[in-house]
Amino acid sequence: MHIVVVGLNYRTAPVEVRERFAIAPERLPQALMELKAVKSVLECVIVGTCNRTEIYAVVDRKKICGQHIRGFIESWFGVARDKFSPYLYTHEDDAAIEHLFRVACGLDSMVIGETQILGQVRDAFLLSQREKTTGMLFNMLFKQAVTMAKRAHSETAIGENAVSVSYAAVELGKRIFGTFAKKNVLIVGAGKMSELTAKHLRSGGAKNIGVVNRTLSRAAELSAKFGGSAHAMEQLPELLAQSDVVISSTGFEGLVLKRRDVEAAMRLRPSRPLFMIDIAVPRDLDPEIHNVPNVYLYDIDDLEGIVEANKELRRQEAAKIEGLIAAELEAFHQWYRTLGVGPVIRALQDKASSIHEETLASMRNKLPDLSEREWKVISKLTKSMLNQMMHDPILRVKEMAPERRGDEALEQFIALFGLEEAMQRQLRERETQAEADHSEAPVSSIRNRGSMTLA
Repeated sequence: MHIVVVGLNYRTAPVEVRERFAIAPERLPQALMELKAVKSVLECVIVGTCNRTEIYAVVDRKKICGQHIRGFIESWFGVARDKFSPYLYTHEDDAAIEHLFRVACGLDSMVIGETQILGQVRDAFLLSQREKTTGMLFNMLFKQAVTMAKRAHSETAIGENAVSVSYAAVELGKRIFGTFAKKNVLIVGAGKMSELTAKHLRSGGAKNIGVVNRTLSRAAELSAKFGGSAHAMEQLPELLAQSDVVISSTGFEGLVLKRRDVEAAMRLRPSRPLFMIDIAVPRDLDPEIHNVPNVYLYDIDDLEGIVEANKELRRQEAAKIEGLIAAELEAFHQWYRTLGVGPVIRALQDKASSIHEETLASMRNKLPDLSEREWKVISKLTKSMLNQMMHDPILRVKEMAPERRGDEALEQFIALFGLEEAMQRQLRERETQAEADHSEAPVSSIRNRGSMTLA
């Protein structure tokens, strides 16, 4: 078996392409079922966000299955293959596992270290589990990825430093006020940067958000998204007296606020500080405002210096997480190598039990005069002898399986005890059960188990 991921993201495809491959949440269950029905796909999970659409699959033949998955993409999304193939990437086996770990940790995100993707990966897995499109491998792998990502964020500072101008602006405000919960926040401008800033403010606890814009309808549209209030630009000077935080991002030429405007506002609120951030280019706020007592003014250069420093800090923390990923990959290898131990041990126990029963039946024919009590004693003693004989071999094979040459050790164990027939019988029984129970993917024989290229 093999693990593959086929997808596109913000690095490989522009937004006008990515949006064509978005799957509405209510349609995901059906998409999973159709993907699971694709030939050679044994397990599957679909991770879809605004920045990526990725198909994770356990397959029995990776080269052929890559084409089948592309066929599913073409059919489900109604886009010709030659239109999307240039944007796709494919990772296989170890590379696919490492990719999942990196995605879950936020290392593959547009904003490195962001935590939202962890919840999205977790939700995608849980949905797939409910829809019974995962099995033994993905149930283990995705749980491991989610657990490792939580650990990465708790043990490193990957997500603690602002790496966008709007986010840095909000973080600076927190340093002064601690919380925005009871502060009056005023956003000047209603463009994309203002909307992103309002989003960060809301996440930071701000409840009283006002939006000032030259076009009042646009201010109303933005403020409605956050339960705020809309105001005309002419009201800006008087609104300063009521505000604790002012963040300005307009496309105007010339200054929106001058020093005298702020001085007038501060005379109405002498004991309350005013925090002002100018993230516009050209600047909206008069640089002289910085000299007004009790006013804290920052411009985009101040913020970009913070952002660049924080990006470097996140890169340093990301390097630590890469070490965690390497350790987790090896842990998955060890778990995977032990999968064959259970079937091998059961095959040995079944064979020993069969020999035991055949031997007792033969003895009954040769010793017909023994009582039932005597047969029980004989049966118990002979079974005990068999168990003692098998104890050390079973212990040794358990110890050898997780090692790097564990597959070879299991193969030798099977040959040494003549378990090939019992293993094949187990395989047939499991495949029959898998067909009856859609929730469990077919389990390969010990020989096929070793075909996943994870080393």
